Order: sequence, then structure tokens, then C-alpha cells
Amino acid sequence: MSFIELKNVCKQYPNTDKKAVTDFNLKIDEKEFIAFVGPSGCGKSTTLRMIAGFEAITSGELYIDGKKMNEIAPRDRGISMVFQNYALYPHMTVEKNIGYGLKNMKVPADEIKKKVDWAIDILGLSEYRYRKPKNLSGGQRQRVALGRAIVKNQKVFLMDEPLSNLDAKLRVSMRNEISKLHRSLGSTTIYVTHDQVEAMTMADRIVIMKDGIVQQIGKPMELYEHPVNKFVAGFIGSPQMNFFDVTVDGEQITFSDGNRIQVTAEMAEKLNGHNHKMILGIRGEDIKFDSQNLDVFKENRQQAIIDNTEIMGNENNLYFEFGGTTTVARVSKYEVCNIGDKVEFIFVPHKMHFFDSETEQAIAL
Repeated sequence: MSFIELKNVCKQYPNTDKKAVTDFNLKIDEKEFIAFVGPSGCGKSTTLRMIAGFEAITSGELYIDGKKMNEIAPRDRGISMVFQNYALYPHMTVEKNIGYGLKNMKVPADEIKKKVDWAIDILGLSEYRYRKPKNLSGGQRQRVALGRAIVKNQKVFLMDEPLSNLDAKLRVSMRNEISKLHRSLGSTTIYVTHDQVEAMTMADRIVIMKDGIVQQIGKPMELYEHPVNKFVAGFIGSPQMNFFDVTVDGEQITFSDGNRIQVTAEMAEKLNGHNHKMILGIRGEDIKFDSQNLDVFKENRQQAIIDNTEIMGNENNLYFEFGGTTTVARVSKYEVCNIGDKVEFIFVPHKMHFFDSETEQAIAL
């Protein structure tokens, strides 16, 4: 049996017609790291708060370790939670902040000291032990908040956008800290974030939500390579997948600006079972400019004028108008173009995605 299970969980606030969360179903194994992602207002934090017990479940069932939790108080659910705003006591030192929850639980003083020492050591906070929060950086404060959670020795950790207040460099280092901590503790972790990079780099599986509804659940690369709809395809990956309105006629695909490419007979057969008008999606790294790909797929060579470039260090993003929209290609750092350059490129055929123009659901190829 799954360690955590949500069955048809819904949340509807009073005096509203629309549900904040609709029919949320998920089974989580013990020691698994799950990330909830989606845009603001999609219901990910609301779902986390229902698991924690801070929000009542309108309908559906929640089980933790085989026990129904709908009516169980938060303190009795066996969870620890880390928030976005740290919620540290400003008048307490690092060690007292970490041990405060244990003191409230009437844990013996010698055991508190042992656990606090362990947390301070594992989180690299030794030199800050006697500092107060105002004398700590954002990353150090977040580590204190993590320390306060892990000393309770709970089996479930819930994290609600814990890194969103940190700068980019700190977020990267703290992602690594949290991932290592999860593995060393052997805990079950549910992590809420709006940052798909955090989800992709940390989670065993990702739950993508939109408007309170689960869009897709899967391992990071499953979602990246096999999105079930246009929303998932556009949400996962940076830069975002390029999308084009196209018409399919036999083996020919026509873009809204009149450009055309040919597809294989096998692909055409699958596509022609659908509406002729559809959406073509392709990721930036699957738009190729090199001579080898241009030669292999020479029948589908296209031309464009570079409008803008982004030099990223390890790679470059090239922007140009094609197919009636602004298109971005992600190329190696050695492929340098200047604004105004005329370029030739191809779409890698087997990397193209197609979506129904009305439902935006993926068309299986």
C-alpha cells in the first residue's frame, strides 16, 4: 500500500462556485520525493495544506501510512513543514529556534541537545549556533528552518516554496542541500514550487497542476519528452517549447506563414486521423543549424533572419520569426550568430510534438 494516498480530494471555499482543487488523486511511496508545480493559483499550496491539516478537505480521502487523516489534527499527522517565510523566532538563537518545537513536545533536555547538535552539524550551522535570525543570510535562515523540521524525526516533510525568497546562487546550493538531506533522512517529501527547474532537478516524480486540476504526473524526463498536453509541454523546459499553428495535408505540414515541411508516411498516417488543423511543438534544442543535420534533412531546410541572441555561457539562444511566431533555438556556445544574420535550419522530425487545436491534448505518434 502507498505511504501517502489522496483519493478524489477536492477543496471548495465557502461562497465560491469554482473548486480550488478538483479530484486530486495521487499515491506516494515511502521515501519518495514528490514536487507539485504549476502557476500561481493552480492549487498546489492548497493541496499541501490539506495534507498538513491546515485546510479542511471538502470531499475525498487522505491516508498517511494506511490511516485516514481527514479529521486528524495537524500535530498528530506525523509531519514536519517548512514554509517560504522561514517563520523563525527573532529573539531566539539558531540552536533555540531549532530546539523550540522539541521543547514544546516535552522532550528531555539532553535529547533536545543531542538532536539540535546533530541538525546543526548536518546543516553546516556550527559557526552560527549563537546568532539570531537578523544576523543570518537568507540561506542560513532557511537551513535553520530545515533544522527545526528535521529534529522532530517525522516521516513526512512538506515544503511550501522554501527557496523562493533566495537569490539564484543560493537557490542552487539549497536545492543540493535539500536533496542530500532527503536522501540521508530517508523521509517522504512533498515539495511545492512554481519553479520547474527546482522540480526537474530534485523530484523523483512531478505533479503538474493547472486551475486546481492535475494535468500530468510522472518522472521529470517523462514529462519533458512525453507531455500529455500543450500546457505541460510549455510549462516544463527552458526556454519554453515553440508552438505553431499548422495544417496537415497528407505528408505535408503547412505553417500559418506559408512555410512547409514534409513528414514521413508513417507520421502522416497518424496525424491525418485527426483534424487537419493542429498545433506543432518543438523544443529549442531540436532546431538544428549544423551542416550535418542540414544535409540529413535537406528536404526540410528553412530560412530565417536572427532577431536577437542570448549568450548564456554554455549555450546560446537564437530568436527569429518563423511560422507566424517568434521562435527560439537553443544551440551550443560554439554556434554564434549575429542579429541580422540569415540562417538555415531544420526541425528534427522525430522530436516534433503535435497537439489537437481544440482540446490541446497531445497526439500520439
